[in-house]
Amino acid sequence: MTTSVSAIVGGKVFNGADFEAGELQIADGQFVGDVTAADDGEVVDATGCYVIPGLVDLHFHGSAGADISDGDLEGLHKMGAYEASRGITAMCPATMTLPEDVLTKAAEAAAAYVPAANEADLVGINMEGPFISPDKVGAQNPEFVRNPSVEEFRRLQKVGNGLFKLVDIAPEEPGADDFIEQLGDEVRISVAHTSCDYETAAHAFEEGARHLTHCYNAMPSMHHRKPGPIPAAVENGDVTAEIIADGVHIHPAMVRLAFHMFGDDHMILVSDTLRAAGLGDGVYDLGGQDVTVKGYEARIDNGALAGSVSDLMRCLYVAVTEMGIPLASAVKAASANPARALGLSEKYGSLEPGHVADAVLLDEQTLELKGVILRGQLL
Repeated sequence: MTTSVSAIVGGKVFNGADFEAGELQIADGQFVGDVTAADDGEVVDATGCYVIPGLVDLHFHGSAGADISDGDLEGLHKMGAYEASRGITAMCPATMTLPEDVLTKAAEAAAAYVPAANEADLVGINMEGPFISPDKVGAQNPEFVRNPSVEEFRRLQKVGNGLFKLVDIAPEEPGADDFIEQLGDEVRISVAHTSCDYETAAHAFEEGARHLTHCYNAMPSMHHRKPGPIPAAVENGDVTAEIIADGVHIHPAMVRLAFHMFGDDHMILVSDTLRAAGLGDGVYDLGGQDVTVKGYEARIDNGALAGSVSDLMRCLYVAVTEMGIPLASAVKAASANPARALGLSEKYGSLEPGHVADAVLLDEQTLELKGVILRGQLL
């Protein structure tokens, strides 16, 4: 059940940089700047709460038992309902390293998705595989790794009705330069699952790659004689960097370091969740491989981490309460920054007039999720 909302009052409202006392007015599912323009509806009292934009997760595979790579429309609706219930109001799920026919089916399902009143918007697809390094597959299936292909991407983009907003490549692999040159203006290209050195990464960013997938994970680490791709991304200045702040993938000090290096305008919190998010311990499928979940850890049979089971709202909570990331910085990294990276900052990631009326209420003391307004409707 949802209830139409005309205003949110009494809370500390996120203004894009900090929190201030204020009110939000809503009409036709959007924030408006004039109280006289607001719809008739419930006035939500947010006293004792922070009011932040709905979160935008641009890298997760699934939740509530479903995965985008299943190519199942019903599963996407399960994901949409779960994500919205957790304050993630816009989702860009990620496909895996799989055959083209499987990716085609996933793109077809995503293009057909229309959210119900209690389901998050599907605002894009993140193509995490298959154009990655065979030496840095992580939990991806090495059987289906292949070189970057402009033709394959465009076939999938056509089937997905333009939904592919991010695509990962390992820039050292054959065809990567041509891929960046031809597609850099059509889709945000991310350096990911790579064994590349600093020079190769710097060249990729100079040519038009603009993103770094799950910083630190599935890439060479920083070394004073072999810097690797991370310093190349920092030095470019236009690159956004994802990070998984679930408390499992990365030590808190390294999360803080990433925020210091890139600045909170360029950091993006992601969850990288698999279908087990929202469920319990057990064995689940991820791209055709078994993943064992115990607590907040998910691992494939060889012991490698296989994504997360902490949704983006929990990652924001962990980043603030356990890693020392300022709340305002974490909110930017989970809302405005991913919206901008996806080219959707005119609609999502902000409480400013003209944006979709997605908002989340967090308890000031505990950061407990207290309420979600989705497209102007209280869940």
